[in-house]
Amino acid sequence: MDKNSQIVIKPRSKFSLVDVSEIWRYRELFIVFAWRDIKVRYKQTILGATWAVFQPLTSMFIFTIFFGNFAKIPSGEIPYPLFVLIGLVFWNYFSGILSRASNSLIENEGIVKKVYFPREILPLSTIGANLVDFGISFILLLLVSFYFHFVPNVLILAVVPLGLILGTLGAGGLGLLLSAFNVKYRDVRYVLPFFVQIMIFLTPVIYPTGIMRPSFRYLIALNPMTGVIDAARVVFSGSGNLNWPMLAISGAAAVFLFVIGIYYFKATERFFADLV
Repeated sequence: MDKNSQIVIKPRSKFSLVDVSEIWRYRELFIVFAWRDIKVRYKQTILGATWAVFQPLTSMFIFTIFFGNFAKIPSGEIPYPLFVLIGLVFWNYFSGILSRASNSLIENEGIVKKVYFPREILPLSTIGANLVDFGISFILLLLVSFYFHFVPNVLILAVVPLGLILGTLGAGGLGLLLSAFNVKYRDVRYVLPFFVQIMIFLTPVIYPTGIMRPSFRYLIALNPMTGVIDAARVVFSGSGNLNWPMLAISGAAAVFLFVIGIYYFKATERFFADLV
């Protein structure tokens, strides 16, 4: 190297988004983080991976008793237990990524301070463990569906992958945004559980979108999981048509959240090691 040459190290432009090539170079680290989350989640637990069955099943029974039997919330063509379980399976995937991703930088403080790697790997690696939970919960959903003699139509092959993509984008974007906030404002970890509790009532988990006024129905479709859950119920009931405008709004909202999340994350990434 020429002795007069200089190497200048400077932060990237904050307008840059994900460097896919760099993340690909660190793909093994991504897998290590994802596998670690899976092991930590079930380490020293009595029920192990069956927690992915126990949680939605318990919630299904509680919601059925209070909202299906007492409040008499309509569920259309399908029984209320199946109706609410469809919502819970997709909602738990979304909220699981959001909760874990938002705390990922704080929980890995030592690694963030000592070693360089694309920081977005930490929040996004939480997707792996939640995919495993979703797979287990979805098998439970199919069993409950068969128990009530409902067989999902062929559109399930498109709706489920689309639901996973939108859930990943929406929760991943919010997780990136909140994880960056969490580095500077530690209140996030205390506000987050309350925020997730509120969000479940702003998502059609326990009620159908059909009971809302059309104007409010499309407003709540700004929640990325609204269109997904509504479409999944149509697929499992075998009747009705997919609400494509609602699904499109939810899809656009998911993409928007991801872009905003990764933009803010990359804009503040340079300060993480100093503040965490």
